[in-house]
Amino acid sequence: MQTPPLSLYVHFPWCVRKCPYCDFNSHPAKGELPEAAYLDQLLRDLDRDLNQVPHRTIETIFIGGGTPSLISGRTIAALLGGIRDRALVADDAEITLEANPGTVDEANFAAYRAAGVDRLSIGAQSFDPSHLAALGRIHDPDDIEHAVATAKAAGFERFNLDLMHGLPGQTADQAVRDLKRALALGASHVSWYQLTIEPRTEFALHPPRLPDEDALATIEAAGLATLEAAGLRRYEVSAFAREDQAARHNVNYWTFGDYLGIGAGAHGKLTFAERSAIIRTSKPLAPARYLGAAPDDLRSEAAITADARPGEFLLNALRLVDGVEPQLFEQRTDCALSTIHDTWKRLHARGLVQRDRLAVTDLGLRYLDTVVGEFI
Repeated sequence: MQTPPLSLYVHFPWCVRKCPYCDFNSHPAKGELPEAAYLDQLLRDLDRDLNQVPHRTIETIFIGGGTPSLISGRTIAALLGGIRDRALVADDAEITLEANPGTVDEANFAAYRAAGVDRLSIGAQSFDPSHLAALGRIHDPDDIEHAVATAKAAGFERFNLDLMHGLPGQTADQAVRDLKRALALGASHVSWYQLTIEPRTEFALHPPRLPDEDALATIEAAGLATLEAAGLRRYEVSAFAREDQAARHNVNYWTFGDYLGIGAGAHGKLTFAERSAIIRTSKPLAPARYLGAAPDDLRSEAAITADARPGEFLLNALRLVDGVEPQLFEQRTDCALSTIHDTWKRLHARGLVQRDRLAVTDLGLRYLDTVVGEFI
């Protein structure tokens, strides 16, 4: 077993309004946010986690939520400064912050960039006003353009635009128009993913009428052709990037890398090669409980057993269009390839996976849930 690269995820749980499709740990902000208290707790949380992984270098940082762009530039600068004071952070670390187009502040964007954030992930979701309304978003198409212009003015050269497809009443032409507007804004990376109804969301209680399977297939084919023609390569199920613009942080997830997770509801994964152990960590979910927790109560742990590791590895790695080399499976799981040989051979005979690489075929990508389900 080899120790994989290490990333850091930081969660800010507040947003302006809960979207009806969202199942993330996000909570509508009520009054002034407790930024100072939350920052102090984040750094205490980090101190405790770093005790488990001394001398390891953090290669990427992702600040997500919720809506991190609600947080002041001063707090983000103090956060990143506190991380650098405590941890080894790579000189070329990729540092991403999620932003909602409805919460853009020019001074904050400039402060984020000055603090070392070098990539933004902007939650556009759609450029169609009716679709934005159906999704419960707080912004309009002009806000997206303003967010991108503000990001560029602040010095951001790398930014992702999140877009959804398969929206209520959406046609293929509308989905393509969304993509073309994102591309016209110069996005170096596009996350284009299908709306799904998740449990414990408003949409689960009151399901909207979504396009049928035939319409979804037409939308996907038209969208994929549009992105390919624009020079964005599909490198993961829902991720498309220009050359050298793939999200390093997310690639570390998909290749079963390690990551610390700090903040309310944050999760982590850590490998201890010397004792062939892999553990999952989690933090208190409710913001108030997280803020009030003593350091020793901030973290829960659960081991990933040897039996579960193949499925967990492939659940992530097979999302990558190119998959991974077979030896990475053994290096990251400490399991022999023989543990998946029979299942892999059977899937290969059905044309769903490649023979000499841990990767799905084009057909397998269409039926990825079925493929992964064979290992879980």
